[in-house]
Amino acid sequence: MTVYVDDMRAQFGRMVMCHMIADTDEELHAMADRIGVQRRWHQAPPRHDSHYDIALTKRAAAVAAGAVEITWRQAGLMTIRRRVTGALGKPEDAQAWVDEHRGRKKEALDA
Repeated sequence: MTVYVDDMRAQFGRMVMCHMIADTDEELHAMADRIGVQRRWHQAPPRHDSHYDIALTKRAAAVAAGAVEITWRQAGLMTIRRRVTGALGKPEDAQAWVDEHRGRKKEALDA
């Protein structure tokens, strides 16, 4: 199991934020605890897919603690996969998986 941080750069007041995601909330919360992010910043279902928006200083701490750096696009594609399968999968095959999934859905609709 792995925790991931993306390369999004969103302004939030004076801070610049990115996303932190993981396959399980247990993993995600463990990393948040390790890098000093309060649980109240967890964004959770049903309103959001489970993740934290973290400042770049916390991102650096997460990477130092073993989080894997991914792109913002990969984070989005991996989140789609988790909605369907329950797991994020690997960032390097996220685009191919989503393309295949969408193809299967289209075939089912066309049948």
